[in-house]
Amino acid sequence: MDLLNTILNAQNGGMVDQLAKNFGLGSGEAKNAIGQLLPSLARGIQNNTSKQGGLDSLLAALQKGNHQKYLDNADALNSSDTITDGNNILGHILGSKDVSRNIAGHASTKTGLDTGILKKMLPLVATMAMGAMSKQTSGGGTLSTLAPGQQSSSLLGNLSSFLDADKDGSIVDDLLNLGKKFF
Repeated sequence: MDLLNTILNAQNGGMVDQLAKNFGLGSGEAKNAIGQLLPSLARGIQNNTSKQGGLDSLLAALQKGNHQKYLDNADALNSSDTITDGNNILGHILGSKDVSRNIAGHASTKTGLDTGILKKMLPLVATMAMGAMSKQTSGGGTLSTLAPGQQSSSLLGNLSSFLDADKDGSIVDDLLNLGKKFF
């Protein structure tokens, strides 16, 4: 299952429903928003992992961060700690609030949703993305039994596979097409 579908199907759609409820949206609007925000987050993650030490940093965050809770418990989306964690995630993968604002603005033009709502939603979507990647990479704890170099290699393979929805060996087309699923 790919990143988008993992998030949309979390808690049998309960995560999307909770997100929609938090922002006074319909479920379809929340799905559309996630579909527009997620490609930018995935690009940010891809950019970070391609930098020196970026993959090891992501691996450490996924192992230590207990991010799975963001997909296992819909009530986590109501916590101010989740928003704080989401903003920290955004700061790490996007670098600045200006980039976050631009992402929200772009998603607003595609979805018709208010930019302010999307800016507030973005940290929660970031936590759900980390939760999805954490679930994907944990795979029953197999990463913890590997040597550090093997962990990075295994994680890269898992994440590439996870982000490569059509399994063509490239995630570029998947990132471009991710948001189009709702139009």
